[in-house]
Amino acid sequence: MSIEQLLIDRFGHTSFRRGQKEIIEDVLQGEDVFAMLPTGTGKSICYQLPAYIVPGSVIVVSPLISLMEDQVEQLKRNGEKRVCTFHSGLPFEQRKKILKNIRRYKFIYLSPETLQSEVLFEALKKTHISLFVVDEAHCISQWGHEFRTDYLKLGKICEQIGRPPVLALTATATEKVRMDIIQQLKLHEPKLHVYSVDRPNIALQVEKVMDQTDKMDRLIDYVKRLEGPGIIYTSSRLIAEMLTENLKQNGVERVSFYHGGMENDDRLLIQKQFIYDELDVICCTNAFGMGINKSNIRFVIHYHFPANMEAYLQEIGRAGRDGQPSLAVLLYHEDDDFIPERLIKLEFPDRQQLIGFSEAMAQNPKDKNHLNHVLQSLDLSETGERFVRYHYENFLRDGEQDLQGWKDALLEKMEKRIQEKKRRIRYMKKWIETDTCKRSSILTAFSETLIDHPDHCCNHCGLRVEDYERTEVTQTELTTKGIGWEEELAIIFHQGNSHV
Repeated sequence: MSIEQLLIDRFGHTSFRRGQKEIIEDVLQGEDVFAMLPTGTGKSICYQLPAYIVPGSVIVVSPLISLMEDQVEQLKRNGEKRVCTFHSGLPFEQRKKILKNIRRYKFIYLSPETLQSEVLFEALKKTHISLFVVDEAHCISQWGHEFRTDYLKLGKICEQIGRPPVLALTATATEKVRMDIIQQLKLHEPKLHVYSVDRPNIALQVEKVMDQTDKMDRLIDYVKRLEGPGIIYTSSRLIAEMLTENLKQNGVERVSFYHGGMENDDRLLIQKQFIYDELDVICCTNAFGMGINKSNIRFVIHYHFPANMEAYLQEIGRAGRDGQPSLAVLLYHEDDDFIPERLIKLEFPDRQQLIGFSEAMAQNPKDKNHLNHVLQSLDLSETGERFVRYHYENFLRDGEQDLQGWKDALLEKMEKRIQEKKRRIRYMKKWIETDTCKRSSILTAFSETLIDHPDHCCNHCGLRVEDYERTEVTQTELTTKGIGWEEELAIIFHQGNSHV
């Protein structure tokens, strides 16, 4: 059966979107592939379709439990029963059943952390893995070096389970980040499929406010005026909750918050309520949005600016996946400048903490209990502790003896990472303040050139926010527009068109 026929029979689509067919053909040739496709253009089909042609199982490494469970649910809705996700949140009996039947699954969704499970790892080594997929591969570079160091182990794990072909998928990665992903995953002469990050249907509005009170007033005004649904991104859990409360007090009813400090079940509930149009607005940290299968998000508002351009593009890219006009608004005040740099400090130990660690470990360098005790005594952030633990365990694994040399090398590495992160923050601030085309400046960061300006480009080139304001649709208007009872029921029961 041809891949075109399989696309029709299995996925119900009559043609491929840009880039999909070329990526699939290279995957089927057994090549390592790096693919960068804009958000909403159907990256998942690039591994789901080949899975029905190649023998054995496909591992999909994904960053979030909610994202994995959403993908599993979608596949099951499409009739695929040979799909599972394995993580610590599952009941013990369910995990036991999955391990026993692991070879029967066509799709196995896992996080980088789950792949460290010895019992799972042993089961995978006995399974025929035909493709190793790293979804949202920018997380390797964005999170792997500090926040989630298990991302840096994926290349070695892939080799240990038989080194199947690797497909790395992302929506946004600068050339430097692409090279980092390829290096960390140990890709062998990968085929590169890199498409423009531009989303012409998303207009870009950067607005400077007078003070924090003005910022809150502008946010409330936008949310009440703009056509929804919408997402509001902020830098902290506390502010996500505060914004939600302020919006409710100002007449916005169907709004809730979402962040990593919530229980998993609560996060999943909020996510599903948003997907099925039971909530109109989500106030959240960057924990929300990755892989959300909701095509009709009409606006994304940044209450605080992200620490880099890749994160900004990923977050605004959640709007307008149906191709319809959407708006991205960034509200800025100079008081916001300290936030991303403060967050950087939380990601690393300071110099004195690392010196204290190396001195304490010199007493008993290989004792794991001693390692845990020393890490706890240093009052490190969660991310800082992961960073030190990862690099020290590598030090022990490599059989090194020079603890002083290790400490000096790690201090140098830390400083380079901090300076790189600060450079990316400076680029974001320069972009916010520049008096040129916002879209063109974004593309420059990704080594692209803007050729065609969309009609609604950015606040520099011209856009009318009024064009994105809500229009109330009454029962009378539905009748006037000729919407029949079948379509009305579909609206009521959220049976909108789905996208790959």
